[in-house]
Amino acid sequence: MNDLPSTMRAVVLTGHGGLEMLAYREDWPTPRPSPGEVVVKVGACGLNSTDINTRTAWYSKSVTDGITIAGGKGGFDTAEAATGSWGSSAISFPRVQGADVAGIIAATGVGVDSARIGERVMIDPWLLGAESVEDAGGTAYFGSECDGGFAEFTKVRAENAVAVKSPLSDAELATFPCAYTTAENLIGHTTLKPGESVVIAGASGGVGSAAIQLCRLRGARIIAIAAAAKADQLISLGADVVVDRIAADLEAAIRDAAGGPVDVALDVVGGHIFVALIDALRHGGRYSTSGAISGPMVEFDLRRLVYKDLQLTGATIVPAGTMQRLVRLIEQSQIKPLLAQTFPLRELAKAQEAFMEKKHVGNIVVTI
Repeated sequence: MNDLPSTMRAVVLTGHGGLEMLAYREDWPTPRPSPGEVVVKVGACGLNSTDINTRTAWYSKSVTDGITIAGGKGGFDTAEAATGSWGSSAISFPRVQGADVAGIIAATGVGVDSARIGERVMIDPWLLGAESVEDAGGTAYFGSECDGGFAEFTKVRAENAVAVKSPLSDAELATFPCAYTTAENLIGHTTLKPGESVVIAGASGGVGSAAIQLCRLRGARIIAIAAAAKADQLISLGADVVVDRIAADLEAAIRDAAGGPVDVALDVVGGHIFVALIDALRHGGRYSTSGAISGPMVEFDLRRLVYKDLQLTGATIVPAGTMQRLVRLIEQSQIKPLLAQTFPLRELAKAQEAFMEKKHVGNIVVTI
């Protein structure tokens, strides 16, 4: 398969803004591997919040709203392109997005064993810098600082193409990379222990549903926050109790479900839920966040942090080796995919609309 076609199908992001900035092309140049790289024939690519956040430049500090359906579809008037990426820097256009790739290695660059051609892989989306995991300036994200997987072919550093042996379909495998590495990193920041109680906000989304499974493997008691209609699915996934996200007194509902204050809170929602999570923590409790889809701006009394001896952490850049550990769990069937819906590549804009409506549990995937 080293004989790659000259052009391919791809969805190209032409600039920051609304869904109209996504252009379906059938004549996009097929990538060629540089030394140390492989080209992957994409079978499927999952969606995640980074796709929406980057397209709309929601990451820029001038945007203070959450990711609403209107903002996600049309973009934000206050967005600033100069700080429009996750790292608060500009990205170049046109850009092929998509971080969650499952496929087969189609070509290898100089220095990569050609025997890897035909190998089934999942792509680790974190292209870590050489210095340390904390070096954001030296770290790139697949589909943000470089082209990603919403295309027939994509290229990546060989070490980021992680071999996987599984009977799962490409679409099912494409539900894992971003959501599960993010959830694993989020949990890792709290050092969750067996028998501890953990409350998970946004539990029905990709990261939240992944966190349920990963917390279950750690032997924790899991309180999930989600729409009441999704409770049965989350219970079957491993949650012990589901708290309705629109409960009149969310803190009280969390404490009631847990039988008292909780040890750990995991958050991708932010906004009004933040304070309820903080107040539901025990003395010495731990909170970690990897997103703020309901809004990045919160009002917070620092005395809650000081006099309860709380630990608050942010979790973005994922340490090396995380993806490899997750692939082993996949191969051992210890975690399972939650494939909510699939769309063909040319309907990526429709897939993003469905993703933003948040009616699903798990992940939405584009098949190539």
